[in-house]
Order: sequence, then C-alpha cells, then structure tokens
Amino acid sequence: MCRRCYSSEDYCVEDNDDGRKESVVVVVGATGTGKSKLSIDLATEFSGEVVNSDKIQVYRGLDITTNKMPVADRCGVPHHLLGDLDPVAGELPPAAFREMVAGAISGIAGRGRLPVVAGGSNSFIYAAMAGTYDPGRSPFAAGWKVGRREVRLRYRCCFLWVDVEAATLAEQLDRRVEEMVAGGMVEELGRYFEADEEAGKLRHQGLAKAIGLAEFQEYFLGEGRGTAPAYEAAVVAIKANTRRLAEEQVWKIERLEQMGWPLRRLDATAVVAARLAREAAEAEAAWERDVAGPGAAAVEQFLKEKSEGHPHHHIVPSLIYN
Repeated sequence: MCRRCYSSEDYCVEDNDDGRKESVVVVVGATGTGKSKLSIDLATEFSGEVVNSDKIQVYRGLDITTNKMPVADRCGVPHHLLGDLDPVAGELPPAAFREMVAGAISGIAGRGRLPVVAGGSNSFIYAAMAGTYDPGRSPFAAGWKVGRREVRLRYRCCFLWVDVEAATLAEQLDRRVEEMVAGGMVEELGRYFEADEEAGKLRHQGLAKAIGLAEFQEYFLGEGRGTAPAYEAAVVAIKANTRRLAEEQVWKIERLEQMGWPLRRLDATAVVAARLAREAAEAEAAWERDVAGPGAAAVEQFLKEKSEGHPHHHIVPSLIYN
C-alpha cells in the first residue's frame, strides 16, 4: 500500500522527453458505460495490465460506494493504482498521479505487456497523457479555447471512448445506485462513519469526495439520523449527483476531442438498453458487436502500426487561455 501526503504546491511538471515510446491504450467514458469491462477484455486479449485512472478508486476502502471492480470480475488481470492509497494521505493532485502512472506504465511495458489506462477522471487522464503538464493551467477551465500551439502526447496512444446515449445512461445509473444499495453500500457507509463519529471524518479529502458520503452524512450524523426520510433523500441525491457526474465526464471527453486527441467512439447504447431490459444474451451480443469487437480491432491495428515502424507520437492542438 502507498501512503504519502500530497500538496499541489509540490508539483510543477514539464516533460519534453520525446524518447518515450511506450504504446498505451486509454479507455475513457462516463461512469456506468462499461470502461472497466472493456479494459479487462482488452488486457486479456492483448496480454495487458490495467492502470486505474479514477481519482476516487485510487484510495483503499469503500469498495462498494466507489464501485471498484471486484477482484473476482477482473479475470486475473493485474490492476495498478486501484485501492492502493491510504485515505489519510490527502487528495491526490493530478501531477502526482502523472508521476505514479508513469511508473506503472514503465513497469508494465518493461515486462513486455500492454498498459491499458482506464477510468473516468479525465483531469487525471489529461495530466497523465499530455506531453507537458502545468498544474496551474487546466484545459477544462472556463475561458480556454483550442489554439494553434502544438503539444506532443507523452505516449503513443490508442484512445477508446465508450459512450452511451444520455437518457439510456441516466436510467442505467439510477438502477446501478439501487443495486449498490441492495449490495451493501449503506452498511459500508455506516461502518465508515462509526469508525470516526466526528464530522471531521470528511477531512479525508480524497476518499471523502466519493458520491455517497456527503449524501448519507445527514442519515448517519445529522438530526435526521436513522430516519426513513433522511435515507430516502440520500438515495435520491446519490442518483442525481451520479447523473450529474456522468454529464461532466462527457463534457470533458468532448473537450479532449476538441483539442484534437484522437478518440475512437464506441457506442454502447444497445448494450445498456439490453441490460436494462434484462436481455442478457442480447446485451452480450451487442457488447461484442459494438464495443469489444471494434475496440479490439482498433488496438490490433494500433499495435500493428507500431511493429511496422509508424511514428510513436501523436501531435495534437493545445489549448490557450483567452
């Protein structure tokens, strides 16, 4: 396990090392679209290892609440930066994550395996993959626009975007929250709050941003402690905040696309619709047809291009502050 205290002032990163030639598959998408499943499918097929890029799932604990992929569902694929950090280390800055991902990718590639970076924290994805990174300037901040200045990606990247139509995804996310509640999320949160009764529990600035903690604080610690109205309000709030998170994630992915990052979109709408209808066979067929198959074909071509000596870096437009 890793334990280290982080401060955003500790990092100012500029990486102009054009000698980096690691090939990396990067799977992005809103929460609930199937990123984790695709990353495992690809890692299984192409002898890869997964590097988590979800800024909440990097912390140890609250596995149900943070929706970590259960070990049994990982198909034996090694995962990195998943539940590795002690929550008391504080909030992990994107620049520190960049450093950690670089180590993970180097180790995976050094073993002759394929790094597959997957997760929903697009600020972390940007920090990890950009050729140069300045913690004080975010491409997701208001006032930024695509400019003519160019920047290299840090690695040779194959970007796959798992996307789902908004209304279908919203329904899926509501159902997932209900499944998480049925699967023990509330009991897990109860144990978390019992471990430290003081409201200062939320000093764990990284893990404490997990959707579910703030929403259930009233039920466990407030005047509505243990009441049905507080419970119901918490579940409603979790659903709303999860849908809002998905919308923000899609906006950031679209921002990366506007920057010129070469994202290949994989439409998983039919997959999710079939799952909502509880048509397992149709969902699996749609997954292979619309997501896993095209994704694997893209990775296969990507690796073939490397073996044929194609350039190792994409050059993309950067953003400038207006």
